[in-house]
Amino acid sequence: MRDRMAMKILFIGDIVGKPGRRAVRELLPWIVEERRIDFVIANCENAAAGFGVTSEVVEELYGCHIDVLTSGNHIWDKKEIIDVVEGYETLLRPANYPAGAPGRGSVVVTTRGGIRIGVINLAGRVFMNPLDCPFRTADQEIEEMKGKVHMIIVDMHAEATSEKVAMGWYLSGRVAAVLGTHTHVQTADDRILPGETAYITDVGMTGPFDSVIGIKKEVILQRFLMQIPNKFDVAKCDIRLQGVTVEIDSDGRAKRIERVNVSLKEDQGS
Repeated sequence: MRDRMAMKILFIGDIVGKPGRRAVRELLPWIVEERRIDFVIANCENAAAGFGVTSEVVEELYGCHIDVLTSGNHIWDKKEIIDVVEGYETLLRPANYPAGAPGRGSVVVTTRGGIRIGVINLAGRVFMNPLDCPFRTADQEIEEMKGKVHMIIVDMHAEATSEKVAMGWYLSGRVAAVLGTHTHVQTADDRILPGETAYITDVGMTGPFDSVIGIKKEVILQRFLMQIPNKFDVAKCDIRLQGVTVEIDSDGRAKRIERVNVSLKEDQGS
């Protein structure tokens, strides 16, 4: 029998465009029921046509019963979000953006069962924008949540595997999970670190896999071959939902992490 305070959290990998949103809409209810999910987090920074997010897309994803939306370096790609992000308490941008940036980098959500879950969104700096230090920012965010939450989940949105692994070790024993996003390629290193912190370098992508990380193959191949900028169009076929489930006990310690990789039965795209 599960501890009444224990939680099973689903973290959905980067949602890419309309196909990714379709995967969430059609697969999430089944996954929640089948795997007895208590709380859902998803990275949405590519959810609007492959780059950025809009208020319309945010509302659509909230309608799928996602509890918290995280993001990353593409959060501002659709400029309209700059004016509305403050209105969404559970839509996060990386916490290590400079002071004064719109939006928030963390949130504490109280579930219907009274469990307080802290979610922190961080962005890496290796091969990415030169933001504030994600490690020191994590220290600050965790300190602010001390005594206010039962467990903390961290979305580490970064390019370099070394930076993600380093963050996992840095926060081991202080948070329930450090879950990597951004590269859209699900890694096979899911594990529980010695501090009882769940870790994976990248949770993967939710969207079309007949593609190059969500974009039409022909477009990306042409760019690699010719080195000429062109429009990135989201692909349509082989749609899947990827992510991880994390089981966390009443003390905020992770007991199990498991990869999720579910395909739509009909994936012609729409």
